[in-house]
Amino acid sequence: MIQTYYGLVSKDNIMRAQKIKLLISDIDGVFSDGLIYMGNNGEELKSFHTKDGFGIKAILHHGIDVAIITGRQSTIVETRMMALGIKHIYQGIADKHSVYQSLLKKLNLTAEQVAYIGDDVVDLVVIQECGLGIAVKDAHPLVLQGAKFITTTKGGYGAVREICDLFLQCQQKLNITHGKSE
Repeated sequence: MIQTYYGLVSKDNIMRAQKIKLLISDIDGVFSDGLIYMGNNGEELKSFHTKDGFGIKAILHHGIDVAIITGRQSTIVETRMMALGIKHIYQGIADKHSVYQSLLKKLNLTAEQVAYIGDDVVDLVVIQECGLGIAVKDAHPLVLQGAKFITTTKGGYGAVREICDLFLQCQQKLNITHGKSE
């Protein structure tokens, strides 16, 4: 086990994190806490943690690409993810595995260069196939069992940032002496 900013991590997962070039993430239950607020006029609201946003910008800055694959369709998600600089946004997707395979081909990556973070059973097939399959702390029990890594943080409360920091730390790209990732 090796000490990271968020706790002890196995040597195998450190080695996996060193190879990551693409992080794929679900939205509901990962970037958000999974709650969907509905207004009287049909508007939908979600909350996103600023820590996760900072983490995404940091890994993008250091050459780790990011993709979103989510089962729901939402303008809020499109707006937030584009504001973070994410170019690969797939919404309304029932078959996440097909999009995952297409991303591998499109970006010329191997499975071991990809990490996927999810929280529910629809994420499980990709979590089990990619190089570093990640479950948020409050994921479904089957996802927790199938993941190689489980965050110490719940979805929507900085779990994405935890993973971004792990990649940057393992790839020796995280320097917090000046208050920013360098």
